[in-house]
Amino acid sequence: MATTHASTAAAALAAEHRAARIDLAAAFRWFARLNMHESVANHLSVAVSADGAKFLINPRGRHFARMSAGDLLLLDANDPAALNRSDAPDRSDAPDPTAWHLHARLHSRIPAARCVMHLHPKYATALACLQDPTMYPIDMNTMRFFGRVALDDGFSGMALSDGEGDRVAGLMSGGKSVLLMANHGVLVIGATVAAAFDEMYYFERAAETLLTCYAAGMPLRIVSGELAALTERQWRDYGQLAIDHLDNIKAILDAEEPAYRR
Repeated sequence: MATTHASTAAAALAAEHRAARIDLAAAFRWFARLNMHESVANHLSVAVSADGAKFLINPRGRHFARMSAGDLLLLDANDPAALNRSDAPDRSDAPDPTAWHLHARLHSRIPAARCVMHLHPKYATALACLQDPTMYPIDMNTMRFFGRVALDDGFSGMALSDGEGDRVAGLMSGGKSVLLMANHGVLVIGATVAAAFDEMYYFERAAETLLTCYAAGMPLRIVSGELAALTERQWRDYGQLAIDHLDNIKAILDAEEPAYRR
């Protein structure tokens, strides 16, 4: 009986890991279609253990448009040997050093960070380069992030140390789901791949709207804090929008480039 129970649990865990791989691979492929990738840089990861220590992440040097479920590395934040593999770039299990220092620390330190996505998309990055990078509540998309954006104004080069990862993790407190990284890019966390994917998508859309308004050279029509807070709560209570979003992305990919599931 015990053996049967263990086998069933193992099979369920394998299926869960497989689903996480497929979801993350779909996110990579779609971000490439949206031109939100940058060369072969940037990283998406998802935790697959209860404590967040074990996580899946993209291997170094693979383009988002070519990412498949089986390509993703399974790393352990508590395994110091994982980073050593990056000294041998010909190894297929070598993580990018910046990915390791950021994602390993975020997964291990923040329980809510089941999925971590770090990109340099055009509009969010441009917003991060402004003297005032505030996401002003001017439409429903910008109001979605009211009170949920943390600002990292301590850019000091690439994230090449655990200390930098710990510093970034320390900024994601108080229910913040987005970290706008000054002079750098954006990082989001979510309870699932679907949640983080939807958050990143909408943050880039919100940044595009805000910067388009700035380009018009006219004053912003900013709503009250009370209305912005109400709309933010409505977003959170809106149901399974994020799930439907990613499910539809996977349906499109299943029809057009099913290799992402391999």
